[in-house]
Amino acid sequence: MAVIHLDGEKIEVAPGSALHTVIPALPDGCCVAVIRPPVQERAATNSFSIHTTAGEVRIEAEGDKAAFLAARGAADALVLHWQDRYAAAFGPFTSPLQPVRKPNLYERGDMILGCGGYDPKHSYLIFSKSRHSADHGADAGGGVIGRVVAGRAVLDRWTTGDRIERIEQVISWADTSRSFTTTDLTITLEDGMQVITYVSIIAQGYSPGRITTEAAGSVEHMLASLAAHRFTVSRATSTHILDSGPAGTEVEAGHRHPRREGAVTVRTAGSSAGGIYIYREDVQSSPAHSIVGQVIQGIELVRIAKEGDILSIRIQPERIDLLGLPLSRAQKIAQERGFVLNADSDDGSRMIVSQEPATTLDVLKEKSATVTTAPAARVVDLELDDKKAPVSCAIFRRVTGLMNHDAGVIPLFFKFDDVYLFKPPVPPGLKINPENTPEGEVAAAALAITNDSRKGSGMVGVRLSANREFGPTSEPFEGTNIIGRVIDTEKLKGFKEREKVYIREVRR
Repeated sequence: MAVIHLDGEKIEVAPGSALHTVIPALPDGCCVAVIRPPVQERAATNSFSIHTTAGEVRIEAEGDKAAFLAARGAADALVLHWQDRYAAAFGPFTSPLQPVRKPNLYERGDMILGCGGYDPKHSYLIFSKSRHSADHGADAGGGVIGRVVAGRAVLDRWTTGDRIERIEQVISWADTSRSFTTTDLTITLEDGMQVITYVSIIAQGYSPGRITTEAAGSVEHMLASLAAHRFTVSRATSTHILDSGPAGTEVEAGHRHPRREGAVTVRTAGSSAGGIYIYREDVQSSPAHSIVGQVIQGIELVRIAKEGDILSIRIQPERIDLLGLPLSRAQKIAQERGFVLNADSDDGSRMIVSQEPATTLDVLKEKSATVTTAPAARVVDLELDDKKAPVSCAIFRRVTGLMNHDAGVIPLFFKFDDVYLFKPPVPPGLKINPENTPEGEVAAAALAITNDSRKGSGMVGVRLSANREFGPTSEPFEGTNIIGRVIDTEKLKGFKEREKVYIREVRR
């Protein structure tokens, strides 16, 4: 039998088996990373696997401090000496540490070389379980010798009696003839091959038992942008990969910090504002980037992904977005996720049109959410046509709130005959270029937005009957961008001018 490593787990397969025997199918369009076993060339990295009795932890050492870890052998088993809610320490052992009496600030996942009683003969490997400030008997620089990039959940499972069994330096194979991404499931599996199918991310401020909200807004943007569990690599450089799909969105500045390998950030300024970045190398902090998460598994897939690849993403926690849901479904979600749901009605058929707090981390921290509902008859369903009008649809989602939610709101400006006009808050300077302008006849119930060729740019409209002369916004065809269709046209008849119309996007 051949042994392969599938997402870190050892699996035995029959010789000559194809990839589809262990992965029957992939998420639509997503690729996997394949790392063939080394033949001759191997390169030592600053990455180490720490095997403990509670599971494996992968760390990235800091610079030349890797030499200390590489020198440790399997015989140097370290026992969990102490732990609390902030840290866990394994040892003791003797090290060349030169401790100073000074507290330092540590982040979750930091691995620290410290000592007890400021005696290097009683040194410990200390893992920070949450952000805290402490004097761990470290050197003048704070003693951080590495950071956990995979297996962070193991830090919370350690208990009395656990120990480090061995520390192994990870070997990387940079030769693209042996390391590559693919969607081909007919590839023959080889003994020792590694296959990575997804990237797992934990949100900034989220950890079991403790939640902080310093980056709640920017984290919510990440959760919304990656809600489909797909990361499309728009750009791949030596330091990062970028998904520019969410770009063009204003995101509040949040957690600024050095961008370590595996860090996930959202750009908060510039032409790519809203874009999601995952880092392959350590780079300095930037005022234009907020850290929103950290890769905890699948960093190999990030390292070798190329432009055009689509990566399968798993995120902790799952987003809590109740807008557009029937109250009965939202109540089930609240029960499953462990928070109290306060609603303005007991009617389970009503649709949720607002949620407070609006961010997932705030809901989880407060363990409660308050929602406003509307009768189903007051929520209008519609479909958007991204294939024919991707830019115009993106603009419509942005100005109605559909970019981040399945439900939005748009004010009814004017109605006459069978035409309904809406005036969403279009930001000054937003360009709406002609796109998917109609020819011949506009179908009944078509939804459109007026482009910049007309004075009424940004006006949204729907016409209940077909028309060969004017578009849904009563503009000539050249000034009309068709963006989709309204499903519940009959519901529109019940609204008055100046009323808010709640809308819900239906996706096929």
